[in-house]
Order: sequence, then C-alpha cells, then structure tokens
Amino acid sequence: MTSFFAFFLPLWLLTAAQGPGPIRLQAQALPFTPGGYSIRTVTDQRPDGGPIARLVLVPGRPPAAVDIAGGISKGIGTFVDQSLSGSRQQRPIAMRILQCQLTETAVGNRVSGQFALTVGFDLLEKNDDDSETSTRLTTYRGGATYTRPIDQTTVIEPTIRQALQASLRSLDSYMKREMDHNEKLATNLRVVFTDDSRLTSDDTVHYNPARKLTWADFRATPRSGSHYAAEVFTSFAYEGRSTVEKGTIVLQLMVKTYMLKQSSWGRDASQNPYTLNHEQRHFDIAKLITERFKQKITPANLTLADYNSEVQYQFIESFREMNKLQQRYDDETRHGTDEAAQARWNGQIDAELRRYGLLP
Repeated sequence: MTSFFAFFLPLWLLTAAQGPGPIRLQAQALPFTPGGYSIRTVTDQRPDGGPIARLVLVPGRPPAAVDIAGGISKGIGTFVDQSLSGSRQQRPIAMRILQCQLTETAVGNRVSGQFALTVGFDLLEKNDDDSETSTRLTTYRGGATYTRPIDQTTVIEPTIRQALQASLRSLDSYMKREMDHNEKLATNLRVVFTDDSRLTSDDTVHYNPARKLTWADFRATPRSGSHYAAEVFTSFAYEGRSTVEKGTIVLQLMVKTYMLKQSSWGRDASQNPYTLNHEQRHFDIAKLITERFKQKITPANLTLADYNSEVQYQFIESFREMNKLQQRYDDETRHGTDEAAQARWNGQIDAELRRYGLLP
C-alpha cells in the first residue's frame, strides 16, 4: 500500500519549488470612524526598499524574500482604502512607511518571527499653485513577535495586518486628541487687535485721541547743528501671540503707536501752538500707518501655514510706508513753514482719522 502525505500553505504562498508568492493583506473594517481626516496617500520611504519579509518555509533552506502583493504603496494603500471608512473630502493625511520588516529564524521545526513597523503621518496642504506641502504630525513605532511551526504560515498576514491597524488607531487617537487645540490641525484663522492706548507717566506717550502732545513731552536737548524748530520721535510696533480654540487659530495682536519724550525736542523760541500742531501731525501719521497695517492683517490675506511671516512682512512694508509718508509730509509743508500746505495736510489727516473712528 502506498501512503500519501501533504501539507498546505496559505493562498499567498506557493510551494518552495515554485518560489514564495506575495503576502495579500485582507481588508478588515476597523472599530473606529475617522473624524475630520482621511488617508490620501501611502508611500514607501524605507531606506533600503525591497521585499519586506524573509520567511523560513523549508527546513534547512535559506529564508525566502517575500513582499506585499502590489508592493508597499499599492498593497497597503488598498488595505487602508478598504479598511478605513471616511470621506476623502476631509483633511488629507499622507501615510509614510518608514520601516516595514519581517524577519524569521528557525530552530528545528519551530520558526520565530519578528515584525517591525514605523509609520509617519503628515498633513497635506494645497498651495495657491495647486502644489502640495506636508506638515509632520505624528510617528507610530510598533511591531509584533510570534512563534509558528515551520509548515504553518497563517500567522504571518494577520501579524502584519494588526500592526497596520494599530498604526491607524494611533493616528485616530492623535487626531481626536489634538484636533481642537493643535495649530497644525487648525482649519480657520481669526485676528483680534488690541490698541495700546494707555496713559502713562514714563518716557513713552501711547497714542490716544484724548491725549494730545504737549511741549512738556519734548524733553531732549535740541540737536546741535539742526536748523529745525523741533523734532519728534514717533513710531509703531506690534506684539503677537496665538492660541487655538476649537480648531481656529486666534491671532492676538497688540499694536501701539508711540512717541518717546527723551528723543524729542523743541527750541524754546519755537514752542507755540502752530509748531506743536506740526509735530502732532507726525504722531497722527504714525497712527494712520498703524491703522492701515491693521487693515492688511485679515484672515483673507493670511495663510494658516505661515501667517506669522506674513504679518512680519506687512509690518516691514508698513514701516517703510510710514517713513516715506513722514518725509513727504515734511517736504510738502517745508517742515511746517508753508502754512497753506500745512493746512491741506491737516485736513487730509483729520479726514482719515475720522474714517478710522479716531476723531468725531
């Protein structure tokens, strides 16, 4: 009598004589629903590339190189699409496979397997030119070990699948935890301005419509060699901080227009209302530039990714505008000696101050 003996491998493996086949990941619905995000791309960014596994399939034979069916990007991408529900209209996430390696060793007829998985998750953002940039969010590191009989390979695919599921579960936990207060995940921007109009007794005079300059504010010694009647030091600045409230970046900007007493002076013989008005108008011009700066800092003119740099750029541009406008004012009024030109500037400045609600 002739006896027949046989053993069977899973469908994703062929016989040793034919060579090993690829590992086909089985779709499995995950026990959570992504909120506010979807996996848009899966890329293979392993440094070494190549098949992910070296499997011991036959006693006494070297381990065989085996890959995921379709390769890392396509194979895992298909698994994610089929397993993770959610709208693709939500925030797009890039899934980067940084390590995916299964190594087996055999002792007799027992095989020990060790699987290592590292996955990076990035937020994808579309630029004005339709290109995309990515922002790093979180990285998952995990894996698993197992022991199996040399002729039973059914544990291999579930081990890989469960590690991938764990990485997706880690991402979901991160998103749910961070969505409302992590600036990287914010979807809106709100700008809140505060004007520093304090009335103080120190060296700084903060612009306040109710507090006009007086000659007592001009405390410096007249500059030697200057033929001007007076000089006033005025400028503007801002301080900013941001918080995130329910997915909205709240950009809080404190702006101040100020005059420095110890850097401003007036000659005794020129300390009259007319000359003081000319210097006050320099202060008013600085305030107008501050208001124009505020008009430029709106959510429509800023991006979530780089709003801070954009605010700094607009500040520098406004500062240049202020210097040019101050010089033009002095040139056209001949430093206040042309009374007709001074009267025109008085009217123009007052009209713009009214538009900003700074004059009745």
